[in-house]
Formats: sequence, C-alpha cells, structure tokens
Amino acid sequence: MKKINTTFAIILTALLFTSCSKWLDVQPNSQIKDSELFKDESGFKEALAGVYTILTNESLYGKELTYGMMGVLSHEWVTYPTAYDDDGNYNYTATLSQNRIEGVWSNMYKALSNTNNILGNIDAKKVFKGDNYNIIKGEALALRGFIHFDLLRCFGTSYTINASQYSIPYVTQYTAQQTSQYKVSEVVSKILEDLLAAKELLKVDPVFTGKKVTEFDDNGYLINRQLHLNYYAVEGLLARIYLYMGDYAKARESAQAVINSGKFSFSTQANFINGTDLSGAPEHLFALQITNLNQNSVNYLSEEGTAVFSLNSATLLSYYENNTDDYRYLYLFENGTSINTDKRYTLKYSESASTETYYQNKMPMLKLAEIYYILAECDYHDGTDVLKDFNPVRKARGVAQMTTAPADFRSVMTNEYRKEFIGEGQLFYYYKRWNMASIRGSDKDLVGLKAYIFPLPASEYEAANRVTNR
Repeated sequence: MKKINTTFAIILTALLFTSCSKWLDVQPNSQIKDSELFKDESGFKEALAGVYTILTNESLYGKELTYGMMGVLSHEWVTYPTAYDDDGNYNYTATLSQNRIEGVWSNMYKALSNTNNILGNIDAKKVFKGDNYNIIKGEALALRGFIHFDLLRCFGTSYTINASQYSIPYVTQYTAQQTSQYKVSEVVSKILEDLLAAKELLKVDPVFTGKKVTEFDDNGYLINRQLHLNYYAVEGLLARIYLYMGDYAKARESAQAVINSGKFSFSTQANFINGTDLSGAPEHLFALQITNLNQNSVNYLSEEGTAVFSLNSATLLSYYENNTDDYRYLYLFENGTSINTDKRYTLKYSESASTETYYQNKMPMLKLAEIYYILAECDYHDGTDVLKDFNPVRKARGVAQMTTAPADFRSVMTNEYRKEFIGEGQLFYYYKRWNMASIRGSDKDLVGLKAYIFPLPASEYEAANRVTNR
C-alpha cells in the first residue's frame, strides 16, 4: 500500500449531507493539518463528509463499482465502451483493466486513511454537542467496515470457498507504516468488530430513536440519515455480511430487524410513472449523494453519450422474462431513436433538476429489496416458506406474486438479482458468493480463470511483500 501523507486531504466540494456551509480556510495543495482540522466539531463533520465524497469518485461508486466495471463483469450490458473489453473477458492483467482495479484499491484505501484519521482524533476531543460524538464515531467505524468489506468482495476469495486464503490489509491506524495482510476470515472478524461497535454507538441515531430533527437542530446535521451509514444501514450491512459468511441465523436476525423497523418502503408506481423516483429513494437504507449523477447518466447511460453502457430490446425483455408489466421494465428504460431504435438505456439515475431534492442524485448502496432477498435465502436454507419474503418485492414491482415455491430457487433468485440490481454493482458479488462457474452473457469459466478475485496491485508486492490473494 502506498505511503500515507501526514496531513489530511479534504475534498474541495460543498459539505455534503448538512445545510451548514462553514468551511475552514484551505492551506496549500488543499490540505489541512490535523490540529487545525480537528479543533472543533465542524472539522470532524467536514472530514466525515470528505470520506463520503471520496466514495462518489467515478473510480469507485460514482461509476466503476456500480454500472461501469462491475456492470461489465456481471454482463448486465449488451454493449459497452471498447475500453472495457478486457474486463468483459476477465483479463485483469491488461493495462486498462489493471488501471481500473488499481484505482479501486488506491481510492478505497485513501478513504480508509481519512476515516482512520477521524477515529484517531475523536476520543481526545471534547468538542461535540448532543449525540454527535456517538454519531460521527459510529459512522466512521461503519465506513471502515463497509469499505473493507467491498475491498474483500473484490480482492478476497469467497468466505465459504476458502476463508483461510490471505486477502487484504485491514487498516485501523492513520500511519505511513505498512499494514499486515490478513486471511479472509480475519478480515471478516475485524469488519464485524467495527460494525457491532458502530451499531452500539448509533443507538442514538434519530432514524433508530424516532427523534424528530429539523433544519434548526444543529443546522439540520442529522437530517437525511439515508445519506449516511445510519443505524439501520449498519444492521442491513450486517445481514449482508452474515449471509456472505453462511451464518443464516444472524443474517435473518439483522434483516428482520430492518423490516420490523418500518422505516423503509418501496417506491410507488405513481413515482415511477412520472419519473419522480427512478432509483427508489424511500427504499435506500444507505445511498451516496453524487452531485453529477444526472450528467453522468447522460454521458454513460443514454443515447447522447459517447462511451455508453446499454442493452437491446430482446435481451432486456428476456431479463424480465417477457413480463412487460414489470415496473422496472416499463419505467426504468427508454428506447433508442434513429439508428439506435433497438437500444435500451437505463433511466435509473436520470431524475431531472426539477425533481424534488429528496429523490435526486442518489446511488443506492444498500436497499430494501436486498433485505427481503436475504430473508428469502434464509428461508430457503432453513426449509421454511420463501414466498413470504420473496413476494413483497415482486408485488412492489408490479409482478404477479408466486403461489408455490420455485422448484429451482437458486435460478429464480439469480434472475431476480439481475432484474433488481442493474447498474448498482451487486450482481457480480452475488455470482461470486455462489462461486458460479459461468455468468449469463459470458462463455468464460470464471472459477477456472479466478475471475472472481481481482489481483493485488503490483506495487503491493513491491512495497509490502504481500503473498498472493488468488
């Protein structure tokens, strides 16, 4: 891992997730010394917002870890820019593919470095009002777990395949020292430790307590909790991780807690029809606010773009099993025109500037449908009724509910993941969790190619004497 600077980099964008506009004066090269940054509560808020901002970078969830590289790896798209051809063939040693993978590695660890700087300073400061110490520390711990888990999903062997394989460093200190590389099982243990600590701290989160927050309360800092790793986002993330581990009892417990909270609901058909809510904002346990998401949708996901990811009419219809009443099929894609009449472009991230702010520019990281799918997988494993947790998503998408359990549950669930998560980056991880030899749309043997595991950047072997992660 590259050495970390001794000063803390702050992204020069408006402070996200809060109506407060106060910023510290920025020193040369956009860097602020720790002593100045963390002299008051606002510095911690700004530092935390900076971590979320790093995650919105196109090299991460702003593109590559959602509809870009991940969409190509899972063959969600029929056509995509030629620069992704090697990704589509799982040729990770090719220059462009290698660059994207290294971009994921370096920027995720940059976000972790900044997160650890917050955690390394927060306990020594007595500058917090109300519950903000618990909230900020809880979110920072949750971010550390969240980021490491997605690094593990990219660079680690599947837990149920070989949990003893060495994978990634788990970084908990803001330091220039190299961090040890850990086995998959060890990384998961550290993730759970951070998330469980975060969950305990976030018991003061308004989304959990039900406390009403207005813009007059601390400048509205605790409004819009879906744009932060809030209490229920942590609970949902725990459900995701426990399922990944094959711990169905704990996965069920965490997923059911989210459902029982009643805090999240499916988007309505009316909001799909009028284009108000295309990404499903009320369903998001956690989403990133990406300020240029609409423009990126034009650039990369529409007929107007020049480096576009798209489907064709036949493939899209087959994804939705010829069910033209499915809201996702009806309302979340648009037809091409002129010479592109057979093309189909996703509208998921194309809410206009006139749309209510609540619905705009949201990239889902974890949402309600996945929680129901986790419960359905637990039902299947336990031999109980899968339909009670499978059908709510179908109903919400305008699809007839099943009356008998599917004979081939795994095949049906795979189809549902593809329908639900196009352009969100979750399908590749689903295939990986089950170590499926092939992916629809590809003739490659992903297991034989070790395609589910990104190679560590060459610089890691040079600087840190890593062992192979594959």
